[in-house]
Amino acid sequence: MVVTRVFEHPVERVQQEQKQTKKSRGNNGLAIITCSCDGSMTLDRETIEAGLGEALEAPATQLCRRQIERFRDLADGNETLVVGCTQEAPLFLEIAEDIAFAADLRFVNLREKAGWSKEGTKAGAKMAALIAEAALNVDGPQMMGIVSAGIVLVIGPGDVAMDAAMRLGERLDVTLVLTGSERPFAPRIADVPVFHGGAVSAKGSFGGFSVSIEDFAAARPSARGALAFDMPSAEPGTSNCDIILDLRGAAPLFTTPDKRSGYFNPDPRDPIAVERALFEIADMVGTFEKPRYVDYQPSLCAHARSEIVGCQRCIDNCPTAAITPSGNVVSIDAGICAGCGNCASVCPTGAARYTMPGGVALLTRLRTVLGTYRKAGGSAPVLLVHDGEHGEAMIDALADHGDGLPANVIPFAVNAVTQWGLDAVLAARAFGAAKTLLLVPPSAADETGGIDDAVRLGSHILDGLGYVDGATAIIAEIDPDKVAAALWAHAGEAATVTALPAAFTPTGGKRDLMHLALSALHKVAPVPVDVLAMPQGSPFGTLQVDTGACTLCLACVGACPANALKDNPDFPRLSFLEEACVQCGLCARTCPEKAIVLEPRLTFTGEARNLRIIKEDQPFECVRCGKPFATRSTIDTIVARMSGHAMFSNPDALKRLQMCSDCRVVDMAENVSDPFASRPRPAPRTTDDYLRERDDEAEKS
Repeated sequence: MVVTRVFEHPVERVQQEQKQTKKSRGNNGLAIITCSCDGSMTLDRETIEAGLGEALEAPATQLCRRQIERFRDLADGNETLVVGCTQEAPLFLEIAEDIAFAADLRFVNLREKAGWSKEGTKAGAKMAALIAEAALNVDGPQMMGIVSAGIVLVIGPGDVAMDAAMRLGERLDVTLVLTGSERPFAPRIADVPVFHGGAVSAKGSFGGFSVSIEDFAAARPSARGALAFDMPSAEPGTSNCDIILDLRGAAPLFTTPDKRSGYFNPDPRDPIAVERALFEIADMVGTFEKPRYVDYQPSLCAHARSEIVGCQRCIDNCPTAAITPSGNVVSIDAGICAGCGNCASVCPTGAARYTMPGGVALLTRLRTVLGTYRKAGGSAPVLLVHDGEHGEAMIDALADHGDGLPANVIPFAVNAVTQWGLDAVLAARAFGAAKTLLLVPPSAADETGGIDDAVRLGSHILDGLGYVDGATAIIAEIDPDKVAAALWAHAGEAATVTALPAAFTPTGGKRDLMHLALSALHKVAPVPVDVLAMPQGSPFGTLQVDTGACTLCLACVGACPANALKDNPDFPRLSFLEEACVQCGLCARTCPEKAIVLEPRLTFTGEARNLRIIKEDQPFECVRCGKPFATRSTIDTIVARMSGHAMFSNPDALKRLQMCSDCRVVDMAENVSDPFASRPRPAPRTTDDYLRERDDEAEKS
């Protein structure tokens, strides 16, 4: 749980960082302590224990104050301790450090997420689910190191940029590029290099920016009064830096400036914003760790084959432009990646895998939460998927200043709501969620293309199987009152339906997880259809192949990234595995005969899992050596098409088409005149030839 599970609360980040270095101990020696927070909420111990299947410690009322010794005693005798409070986590962490508690300390927010609600007395099942989730062991992501030497480029006009550069120059290595026509006074001591430039462009990320500056000119050291500059360079100037402070007040250098680490572009007219940027920049020196949010496997990528483009969903949905084409695959710049998870959400093959947490870990959490809730007697669960900043703040606001969350609304924290893909949409319903609500933060309001598609496809599948519940809805409001109204409305609607769980154990990659969820849903579906037509763009489907036009050239097999099309090395045969097909279209675009048409659909029968033979043919044997080298239909087609061509009017030339490549070369060497040869050389003439010609002429005369 520790690093990747939730960024539930600012103090939990400290806790998670502390646990990155600890070895997972499992649930042996697990102790769970809850607290009613001075009697401000109800703790249904019996219901919680029923859901967890474990006994709780007697609930406290002031664990962080007069009952603090209870925490000390529990920390001293257990390997894993779950505390039902996040507000006082810093205090508990400090005490744990004082007593050298080196085991696993975890925190879960029971107060704002369950207890502080007008339905708080009914929230026992939800509390059990939250505690069970906190007790899970989830591996953290791989971390990458970023080194910053504190090299800062300040860009902007006039005194604002000059003042910022001089202040940063006291601690960091700063270069100033002035823009515009304003000329501040020359500094008394030139401890910061000053230049002037025009248009600016940049690429890279924190620790590795490269900035190109047009009309680049150095300051004249002889300038008196206002700064003066040399003639601009004909070539653009380039600055390599770790951090950029952009005070131009113009369009940002990057499309998503707030998500580009190391890039700051405060409004130069806002002194507070500028001061905040200077404060943050001053500490950005040294070695930093950043999660590698996406694990990319090029072998699974369906981007392109032989320069024919198939899938580019990740490129189209990446808000930071961290993904670019790289031949037949794509390249993901981990330094630029901001961790939105859009690429993993829309990837049909699982080539882009999100790691905070991975798909199996995410669905394991989901299964645990919904399973524990149901085991504790809860009904009609509504899953509220939220992030650790906007979502947590919204939940706190609803609990502190409103009616809190409905008893059947279970908060489910993720690193980014936009990571929620079709596999999660389907699994949530398969595990028993009557509804799933995605609380989108304002920062991601323009980045919902991936989850929009996932919700659309998920709804289509559930509707096709006859489900009247399990729908997924997106809440993009920032007004707490509107969010509260939406939550209570959805909670009431969910209470009118029965969510039938169809559990499965998450395992495998993204495609495996989707098929496991689909199979589970189909087993208990009100309308268990065998085949469900899908809209265009779906990652499921079959192929319609014109077998008459197909020559079994097998170009489609080489182009298929999902290994859905297969050949046989010993026999001319084309086979198809529908379950593996992602409908990327590379096969259809590659086919020289244009014999392939995509048909998006979902097949729930064994037909999708069985290898289906599309076409097979007899091998054609070389007429000269007898070696099989092609299919009979291919050679027959070629011979038929070439028989009327002038180059093959000679029967020997036509027969050569029925030979393997080796025999064809030998036959041409033996029987075909060299087109580049000169005329045959005449035989040498002798004296006898001349005498014979003379005698012949004499006889004729």
